[in-house]
Amino acid sequence: MTDQQAINLYLNHYETLCPEIEVDILNYIKEDLRVVRLKPKDFYLKSGEMQHSLAFLVHGLVRAYYEDLEGNEKTAWFSYENEYVTDYPNYISRRPSKFQFQCIEPCIMVELPYEAMQEGYDKYKIIERYGRLVTEQVVIGLQYRIDGFLFKTAEERYLDFITQNPKLFNRISLTDLASYLGVERQSLSRIRSRLSKSK
Repeated sequence: MTDQQAINLYLNHYETLCPEIEVDILNYIKEDLRVVRLKPKDFYLKSGEMQHSLAFLVHGLVRAYYEDLEGNEKTAWFSYENEYVTDYPNYISRRPSKFQFQCIEPCIMVELPYEAMQEGYDKYKIIERYGRLVTEQVVIGLQYRIDGFLFKTAEERYLDFITQNPKLFNRISLTDLASYLGVERQSLSRIRSRLSKSK
């Protein structure tokens, strides 16, 4: 994938959320974009670092995780194609991230600097609207994640995950999936075994 193809995929996301966006505004956005390529196991962002650009993933898979007090890695979420790689609340509030963002697969991201994003909001209402729609998606995703731990069993969280992420399921390890679901790997294996026998 060329840099131009990556940028076009990013701009397509604007057109998907805001079909009325004009070509001259897309060209304005394009001026500040940068393409980043990372290998598996590379870190896009580490805990304690400030994220200075918003990264849109056009190819690949990233795991966001943190370490608990015992040093165990806890998977918070995954980002894949057509999603942003960001600790969005801390990015917007200009605070260091508490998460590590590590590539699981080769990744291609398109970055938009924070300052350029803010300038775009001030200059064009349609860019501000795009930002609001993206923020709404992030908030809904975070709330859904919280609700899953508050109101659902591990088995229900697992079923939700494979239903909502059919293409992602075979791209991550059982260890990372178990961590994401908040269970031990052995518990996840028992859940999978029980569900396969009930079919």
